[in-house]
Amino acid sequence: MDRSLIEISKSLLQSSLGVKPGELLVVVADDYKKELAEHVHQAGLELGADASLVVMKHREKSGQEPPAPVAAAMREADVAVCLTQHSLTHTGARKEAAASGTRVATMPTITEDMFREGAISADYAKVRELTERVTARLTAGSRVKIEKEHTALTFSIAGRAGVPSTGVYLNPGESGNLPSGEGYIAPVEGSASGTLLVDGSIAGLGKVTSPLTLTVENGRLVGADGEQGEALLAVLGDGDGRLLGEFGIGTNDKARITGVVLEDEKVYGTIHVAFGSNNTFGGTVAAGVHIDLMVLSPRVYIDDELILENGRLLV
Repeated sequence: MDRSLIEISKSLLQSSLGVKPGELLVVVADDYKKELAEHVHQAGLELGADASLVVMKHREKSGQEPPAPVAAAMREADVAVCLTQHSLTHTGARKEAAASGTRVATMPTITEDMFREGAISADYAKVRELTERVTARLTAGSRVKIEKEHTALTFSIAGRAGVPSTGVYLNPGESGNLPSGEGYIAPVEGSASGTLLVDGSIAGLGKVTSPLTLTVENGRLVGADGEQGEALLAVLGDGDGRLLGEFGIGTNDKARITGVVLEDEKVYGTIHVAFGSNNTFGGTVAAGVHIDLMVLSPRVYIDDELILENGRLLV
């Protein structure tokens, strides 16, 4: 094993999850991320945790549930760290684990490069403070408008609570991504209308090869014009996977656009929307798929107040 990766993992487990000697730590991996997960497992052992490594067959898409024994292990642990190719963030397994008191960090599409550079290296006290401000503004808001070049998308967030993904999960039931840095919310189903130019990246498809124009009617994606449009629609399917499920704002100034959604959606001054499941964070959509799409330097209004312009947050 790489000693430096073990030391980085030890630091993460302590600073972000507060892992203590004797705690039950379960490290969940799939066959793609097993090698990285072994370093995190070893780090847990060296910190004195009662650590287990659980390896499952990789899921076919983000939002797909893990096998029942994996979900049970997550529920029973004090701390769960999930290193997988496809995201477990918006699954019932993650939600149920948090509800049972487990501190959960999900790391979909995590890479060795991300361990050593980029978003992991952020000042998480600073990220947490900004993320909480952004989240409070989302919670207090009723309507969002996103403008990007010739496109504009509007939707309601009235009555919905924003969710902070701060990268610091020290209390029972706290959960989110690592690396982290975003505030996000579930838009009101059926309320979205308009178009949106996506020019950053798409979860599972990588960096955008040329700008993609989305068309949304009554909360549903009805068109995706661009080179990667057909591939996006194929992954989302013809059912509830096409419903707008998330709006998020990146708050990590060390994050980079790499084509890997885990880091891309955290980039300071960007926003992302996702289609598919949101029932794990305040919505009603349970689609078995959740695909994020990143937008660089848009203008964003909440209740007609400009809160993001030219890559700078105004909250």
